[in-house]
Amino acid sequence: MPVRSAQAEWKGDLRSGHGTVRSETGAVQGQYSFSSRFEEGTGTNPEELIAAAHAGCFSMAFANLLAQAGHPPDSVRTSASVHLEKGEAGFGITKVVLTCRATVSGVDEATFLDIAEKAKAGCPVSRALAAVRIELDAALDG
Repeated sequence: MPVRSAQAEWKGDLRSGHGTVRSETGAVQGQYSFSSRFEEGTGTNPEELIAAAHAGCFSMAFANLLAQAGHPPDSVRTSASVHLEKGEAGFGITKVVLTCRATVSGVDEATFLDIAEKAKAGCPVSRALAAVRIELDAALDG
C-alpha cells in the first residue's frame, strides 16, 4: 500500500512566526500562522487539513458501502468541522462533526443511516481519530 507524506516548515516563535505546508504531490499547499490557526487570520491550519481529509475519506467509504449494499449513490457530499478548544492540558481537538447529504436512489432512510454510521466508524481517518468524538448528520437529498 502507498505511503503518503507532507512537509511543514515553521519560522519564528509561535505568535509572530509563520509556516508553510505542502503535500508530496503539491495538490495541497499553503501558509499558516498563529492567526490562521487560533484566530480568523488568512491561511490554512492543521485542523482544516484534517477536516478535508476526513470529509474525503468518509465520502469514499460511504459511497463504497452504499454500492456494496446495492445502492450506488449519484452523489455524496460531506463537510467536516474540526473543533479546536483550549482545555486544562492546553489546546486539543475535541470533536469532529461530519455533515453529509447524498443523492441515492432506491434506499430507505433507515438503511441509509445505518450504512452512514458504518462508514463513520470504518473510514480510516475516523479510525485514526478514535480518541475524538465524531458526530454525524447524514440525510438523503430530496
